[in-house]
Amino acid sequence: MVSEAPEVLDDKRLYRAPALEKGLDILELLAAEDLPLTMSAIVTRLGRSTGELFRMIQVLEHRGYVSQGPDGYVMTSRLFHLGLKRPPVRSQMEQALPEMRMLSDRIGQSCYLAIPSGAASSVIARMEANTSVGFSVRVGYRRPIHETPSGQLLYAFQPDETRAEWDGLFDPPLSDERRAALIATTDAIRSQGFVQTDSAELPGMVELAVPIMRGGRAVAVLTVPFIRITDATVDVDQALAVLRATATRISEQLIGNDARI
Repeated sequence: MVSEAPEVLDDKRLYRAPALEKGLDILELLAAEDLPLTMSAIVTRLGRSTGELFRMIQVLEHRGYVSQGPDGYVMTSRLFHLGLKRPPVRSQMEQALPEMRMLSDRIGQSCYLAIPSGAASSVIARMEANTSVGFSVRVGYRRPIHETPSGQLLYAFQPDETRAEWDGLFDPPLSDERRAALIATTDAIRSQGFVQTDSAELPGMVELAVPIMRGGRAVAVLTVPFIRITDATVDVDQALAVLRATATRISEQLIGNDARI
């Protein structure tokens, strides 16, 4: 049996693996979509033939990376859960979850932990409030970093080279005007050290967010979607103070882990 030789390139990559690249193109396309895509839609969006992509999708479905429903194909959470097994992410969750439980119990509000994922933030852990009223964000939820206050906080506490890398991943790219506005907003957040803003999506909710720091940059953001309810045990300012103290403890534990390695 003769194996196909990899195609040699004259750009920064030494080789191409066309079949692998087709599979990755499919995953990246589905990851960016909120709704299922039919086979014809995938073919059209990627500019390839059905024959090129059909077997790729079948293999991805067999391996559990995509699934097919009545409206088309969607990406599963398999890649997300593989990412959670990476040591840095696992360490963050191990340190954060007990603190998140104490935080939620003390302030009577839910909270969630999100990390950067490309130019988006992804929720990797949540803790429900032990109250009759609360707000929950599902694990795996992703939003572009520049579109949410908590994502902007992640951007605020990054070095210039990381910001530039994320800027290149925004799809569609930000206009010069929007990027200038993002820089102004995130510089103000960095100076303040936290986010406290009324939710644009849910009246009566205040988004409180603080960075989890490691090595001089934000590796995660801890957020409390504070719901103003009549039987709340603490007010917004008190909740923010507890949230900031919690984030500081998690950051210190992560630094302590680095020192022991």
